[in-house]
This record gives sequence, structure tokens and C-alpha cells, in this order.
Amino acid sequence: MLRVAERSRLSLVLLQRSLRQLASRVAHPLVRWRFVPTKTDRLVIAPQDLRTADATRASEFYAGRFVFAGKIVICDGRSPFELTPISDEWGRALLGFGWLRHLRAADSGITRANARALIDEWIRLHGRWNTMAWRIDVLSRRIMSWLSQAPLVLTDADMNFYRRFLRSLTRQVRFLRRRIDDAPDGIVRLQALIVLTEAALCMAGQTGHLRTTLRRLVDELDRQILPDGGHISRNPHALAELLLDLLPLRQVLSTRNVAPPQAMLNAIDRMMPMLRFFRHGDGNFAHFNGIGPTAPDIVATVLAYDDARGAPVANAPHSGYQRIDSGGSVVLMDTGKPPPVSVSREAHAGCLSFEFSAGLQRIVVNCGLPGTNQEAWREVARATAAHSTVVFNDTSSCRLLESGSFRRLFAGSPIIAGPTDVPVTREAPDGALVVRASHDGYAGRFGVIHQRTLMLTADGSRLEGEDVFLPSEGDHIPREDEFTVRFHLHPAIRANRLTDGHGVMLVLPDRDVWTFSAHEDQIELEESVYLAGRDGPRRTTQIVIYGRARKMPRVRWTFTHRNPTAATVHNERDEQPELPL
Repeated sequence: MLRVAERSRLSLVLLQRSLRQLASRVAHPLVRWRFVPTKTDRLVIAPQDLRTADATRASEFYAGRFVFAGKIVICDGRSPFELTPISDEWGRALLGFGWLRHLRAADSGITRANARALIDEWIRLHGRWNTMAWRIDVLSRRIMSWLSQAPLVLTDADMNFYRRFLRSLTRQVRFLRRRIDDAPDGIVRLQALIVLTEAALCMAGQTGHLRTTLRRLVDELDRQILPDGGHISRNPHALAELLLDLLPLRQVLSTRNVAPPQAMLNAIDRMMPMLRFFRHGDGNFAHFNGIGPTAPDIVATVLAYDDARGAPVANAPHSGYQRIDSGGSVVLMDTGKPPPVSVSREAHAGCLSFEFSAGLQRIVVNCGLPGTNQEAWREVARATAAHSTVVFNDTSSCRLLESGSFRRLFAGSPIIAGPTDVPVTREAPDGALVVRASHDGYAGRFGVIHQRTLMLTADGSRLEGEDVFLPSEGDHIPREDEFTVRFHLHPAIRANRLTDGHGVMLVLPDRDVWTFSAHEDQIELEESVYLAGRDGPRRTTQIVIYGRARKMPRVRWTFTHRNPTAATVHNERDEQPELPL
């Protein structure tokens, strides 16, 4: 059951959203709609599509094979739009038309004709209405795809198709403009405003909407892009997705001789260093707050537009993250409170979790989220136990919304309670880098404050950690004090427990060796799952320390770079399987 305070908080968020939607619909309707020209008879420019295309997939579409989100649908002569989507992810991919870029990459008369035929089928079957196809997130992606791939679609097209295409595109843009305030808060709303701005620039007769749309876009950028460059949702992947859309918009504005708003340019300049902030030495993102597998080609494409090419920042206080980078080793730590309720549908309960990499190899990771079939794993991935941090009494540090009625209103499970105070300090004694942080996510339920300190030596060869459990009130920790310290290992790491039971030998793919030591505490090696693998979830190992906070108020541990011949190994686990689940 929801507590009174939590129910009041959710009701306030819903009321604010309803008032914003109502105001948008009643404010100056004549000025907004009636006297602005809306007739479109041509496209004047097509924005660039920065997402990667694969020309070999064009033949699959021509043969009626549509592979999206890891699922294959063979149409057998039917239109793909006649079929019921086999999953929400597959349906979004099909109806968003992002796959047009693959047809354009093939660039032949056959692929152009195939693209027009498929668009005609969609207009005939869903051009008036379809629940999923006209959902705001899907609608935005489709408009963006049609605008970007217009050269493919309209080259060699007859006049009748040209008119049908523009008439449908105009109808979709008009609908999105009227329903923009119904867009879910966060990246979906921001992408919808980017799409409307591009439509006003690319479609003849739509420039009357440009000033209003640009102003709303700037306001939303100011609200969602934090001063340190992070996104309000605290999801690192949001930065890459938004930059893939903002960079082409900047180019379209310049091409149309419209000065890009300074606020938009500033937002892009802040986001670029934060994109580097979340990267390990191998180029992959750390797995925090809903991020899945990294697409290295997309990240490389975005970073190619970074003129400064500077080193990533170390302290991101507004986003709630810390980075320690020394001697080729990188530590990334979540030191933030949960994002606002309205943008926390994908946020994780991972406060004080960290990831650790040495050179090109990640060693300690969070489980992350798979690239496909996310709904089946989302609840598991969001739990504190899926992160390299401390879990108290098998309970997550954040509480997710479980009420069915509220979940339908929020279209998901936002975080409704979690850490409210996460103080952070940084030090640099004798060339080492130290981050100390604590959170009160367990204070209200279990009377415990979790404090974690991480120290990376100047040469990057030693990472020392300490977890301390402090009573939040009074002098003693309550009796519900069972804790688990978890260190999820990357699937490429082979882990073998040392004979003393207090350490683990970690063998990297390049035969480099690190050791983990828990000093006086007993450790266990247990199975885990790495969800963010590019080929799907993979089995892996986690190092685990169990204890009771009243008896063990302090747990010290160390990762140390070792010579592979210097350790004695207990062959309890000789090999670590890397097969997909």
C-alpha cells in the first residue's frame, strides 16, 4: 500500500501535468491554430540522419522479413502493418520507420519503390488512426524518419504519391503539435519538440510555427539538461539519443539561415563532455539508471562533432555522479538522489554503486539493462541487488510504484521513495583520488546510513574501498541489520577464490591479473547475470560479502594489480562461462 506522503506526492505530479495540458489547450487557440498557414506543398530540406545504416537489410525487407528488437516476423505476402506487433519494442521499431535508413543506404530503384510501397500501405491502414502508431514517441520517430529519408522516398516518385506523402506528413505534424503537452516528461517530450522544430524548417508553409516551437524547445532544454551536462533522468543513454537529434537540427537551422538559439548550443556543449564522462577505457558506457549495451558506432559518430575534444569532467554534482581516472584505471560512482517522479520510470535503485575498469577491460560492473526484451528484465535490473553496492535486508534502497492505477497513469513504475540526502566529498591525498559519499535510503526503514569511500592510487594499480554502516538515530543499529556487499564482475573476467577464503584472483582476457581482498571478512563467489551484453544476457560471477551491521559496522576491501605467479589459487571455479542465457 502507498503511504500517505507518497500518495500525496504522486497526486501532486498528476495534477501539475493535468493543469499544464489544460492550459496548453485553452491558451489562445485562435492564435495558435487558425491563422497560421498549414498547407504544405513541398519539402525544402531534409535533415541528416546520424544513426548507422546497414544496406544489407534492404533485401530482407523486400523479401518480407522484418527483424526488430531481436524478433523476426515473416509477412508471407501480407503487409507488415496488417500484423499485430509481437512485442511493444518490435511495434515501435516498425511503426517508427527508422528502418528507412537501411533502404536509403542500399540506394537503388528497387529500394526506393519498396519504401514508397510500404509508406503507402501504412497510410492506407494506419494513416487515420492506430493506437500504437499514433502514440507520441512512435509518431515523433516516424515524422523524423520521413523527413530525413525524404530523398529516398520522393526521388522518382509520381505526383500522386508526392501529394499523399505530404498530406499524411502534414496531418501527423499537426496532430503532434496539438498533443505535445500529452507527451511523457523527459526524452520523449524533448524529442517531440525537436521533431516539430525540424518540421517547421523543412516543410513549406510551416515556418509560422517556428518561433513558438523554438521557444518551447529552449525552455525544455534548460529544464532537462542540467548545468553539468547530464540529463534530468540521470540516464547516460539519453545524452547520446538527444545529441543524435540535436546535431542535425543545429545544421538545419544554419542551412535555413536561422541562428540556432544560444541556449541550444550551450546545451550541446555541456552534453558532449558528459558523454565522455560515462565511458570506460574500452569506449562502453557505465551501466547506471536504465542504460543497456553501448553502440560504439553511434557514440563515435556523436563525438566526432565535439570540437573541444577535452578530457571528461571528474565531478558531476548536478547529475549525481563521480569519476576517478588515474593510471589507465577508471572508477565511476553513482552519488545521486533519484530523479523527479515524472522522469524516473527507468531509474534504478543503485545509489553508491560503482563500476571499475583497467585499461580496455571492465572488471566491476552493474548488471545494466538488455538491448531487447527489456520488460522481462526491467524489474530485476532496477533492484539494488543488480548493482555493485550494499543491499540491506534484501531490500532496494528505492521504492518503486506498485499501485496498478497509478502505474497506468504514469505509464510505468516511477520511483516514489529513496535517498534524500547524498553528501559527497572529494580529496587528493598524496596523489591518490578519494571519493566519500553516503545515503539515507535505508534510514527510514532500517535505521542505517550507508557510507562508502573509494580511493584509487596515483598509478591506478590499487582501488581501496570501505563500507561503513552508521545508525541514523540513536547510538545503535536496529536488529534488522543483515547486509550484502555485491561486486558484479564483467563476463570476460575469470574469478577464482584464494585459499584463505578472504580473496579472489581475477584473470582478465589479456592474462593480466588483479586480486580482490576482503581483509578479515569472508567472501563468497556466486552466480550473477550481465544483462547489458550486446548478444543478450550472459552468465557471470559476483563477489559477495555477507554480514550483520551490529557486528560488522565496517567492511574494508581492495582490488590490487598483481603478478599472475604471486597468488595461490583454490580451484573452486576454474572457468567462468560466457554463454548467453
